[in-house]
Amino acid sequence: MAIDIQLKADLPAITSQIVKTYFELKGIQHLDLCPLPSSETVVEIMDDLKEILLPGFKRRGRLTECNVIYHVGELVDKLHNRLAVQIERALCHHAKESHLCSPEKKFEYELQGQQKAFHFLRQIPEIRRLLALDVEAAFAGDPASKTCDEIVFCYPGFEAVTVYRLANALHRLQVPFIPRIMSEHAHSSTGIDIHPGATIGEYFFIDHGTGVVIGETCEIGDWVKLYQGVTLGALSFPKDEDGNLVRDTKRHPTIENNVVIYANATVLGGKTVIGHDSVIGSSVWLTSSIAPGTTVTMEKPSLRMKGNNHPHNFFI
Repeated sequence: MAIDIQLKADLPAITSQIVKTYFELKGIQHLDLCPLPSSETVVEIMDDLKEILLPGFKRRGRLTECNVIYHVGELVDKLHNRLAVQIERALCHHAKESHLCSPEKKFEYELQGQQKAFHFLRQIPEIRRLLALDVEAAFAGDPASKTCDEIVFCYPGFEAVTVYRLANALHRLQVPFIPRIMSEHAHSSTGIDIHPGATIGEYFFIDHGTGVVIGETCEIGDWVKLYQGVTLGALSFPKDEDGNLVRDTKRHPTIENNVVIYANATVLGGKTVIGHDSVIGSSVWLTSSIAPGTTVTMEKPSLRMKGNNHPHNFFI
């Protein structure tokens, strides 16, 4: 293949133009000796965690009561080391953004990374308990499921909730970046977007799942069931006197116990409370609270048919 010498000669100039933008544009480059967490490593850590949470269902088969302790012990030791490094990087970078990072504090961040990784791993038994209840809710709520194993193997809703339970534990330990890396990876693979800051109770089930959005300050009780396309979002974004978004306020709704929300329903607002034992029908749009035990549905739509088999327009 012929090579245009003049085109090749122009490449250094293009390189200079590209690099120039690194110093002119803010927020889309990281030129620093302080390394960021690795998204690839975080995903690998997440896979190891799922191996511990759901032994025998993921990569390693032929686990028995005799050998499982050795398998899990090796994973836990490796996980502590790898996760501690990623947390240290996240803490260091987060502090740097707040103008608090310095080389002298590296040891402090390293120690915090080890401590937070340890406290996170201590929560694995509780996360497994919650996941067992989530599987129970899925089996109770979906007649198409034949076994609990099918739910663990196949259901994207359970996959998304599994990652949420892990990410939420790290979020509550005030670990920056890593919970969002986890949740966005689950979002890309399942189509379900659960912010790690959301509060979700026991026996939670997302059926079908694609298109579900659960916002950061959403509070969900026990035995709540969501169908595909449900949005639990913010009604508006208040701003301060300088025009900046006000953060750290409750922007998303509260869903009390034993609520079912059907496909493509939208519930918005931090002051919106869906009372316990309520049912929200498909395609409903809600921006205000409803009392416990309420059923909310859209009026029956009309179908318009037109064609050779329907010579006259009519409505059903």
